[in-house]
Amino acid sequence: MSDNLFTKYGVSLKANDVLFKAGDVGEEMYVIRSGSVRVVIRTPGGIEKTLAVLGPGEFVGEMSVLTNQARSATAVIEEDAELLVVGVKVLEEMIVHNTEIALRLVRKLASRLVAADSLIQVLLHRDAKARIIENLKRLARLHAREGQTGARFRADFDGMAEQVGISREEAEDIIMKLVAAGFITQDGGDWVIANIDDIDDFLNFLRLKEQYR
Repeated sequence: MSDNLFTKYGVSLKANDVLFKAGDVGEEMYVIRSGSVRVVIRTPGGIEKTLAVLGPGEFVGEMSVLTNQARSATAVIEEDAELLVVGVKVLEEMIVHNTEIALRLVRKLASRLVAADSLIQVLLHRDAKARIIENLKRLARLHAREGQTGARFRADFDGMAEQVGISREEAEDIIMKLVAAGFITQDGGDWVIANIDDIDDFLNFLRLKEQYR
């Protein structure tokens, strides 16, 4: 993203700033230049659940712009961020005159639909270990770059526990076993999975262990 483009359309926000709230009218989408944005929803019971933490190169808020409907989730700045603000007219012009941008948007929307379906599959698992591992795979695939087998994404034990409906202690225990086994490495606040499919091996191992206990 060029400095001239950011000067014209950019905005800088601090951690914990609310980018938009569920129910707001969506008149623009945002492309993340630096920092990260957490996307959350609130359940009927009042529990806040994290859908994703998006980083540089990702965009957020596009669904409301494309469907002309109210925001379905709340977006909060996770780390100090610089974002490019793209209004409806600007987005329409970009799609009409730049096929690369249009194709990238379509691909990203498709990946979001796949991620949503994956979240449903996560919640269908009865076993906590399976839910954690499936959720890690979901997050990794959401953030994986095209053609890469692994992914880097920002996550924490509290958010992981919240997403799959278990205690923080359970989530931390399972994830640290994955770290010890070498399937995940931690780099600051980022989690890195070298090969997304490899963590299936650990899930199968845990299932066998439970079966023959």
